Amino acid sequence: MKAKDYNEKLAGMTLEELLKEEEELKKELFKLRFQQVTTYMENPLQVRLVKRDIARVKTAISKKSKEA
Repeated sequence: MKAKDYNEKLAGMTLEELLKEEEELKKELFKLRFQQVTTYMENPLQVRLVKRDIARVKTAISKKSKEA
């Protein structure tokens, strides 16, 4: 998903949904890091993309918490 589309999706989410999304992305990052150490990864750039998505979610959470 493109960054602009993802940011729009995040803007439409509630604070609880954003926190759940962040938790899921952190789990995915953990799995990717574990896979990177133990086995061959088909797409090593996936780690970078997930980190950026986590940052986007955290930014959206910050915006939502300041609005409330």
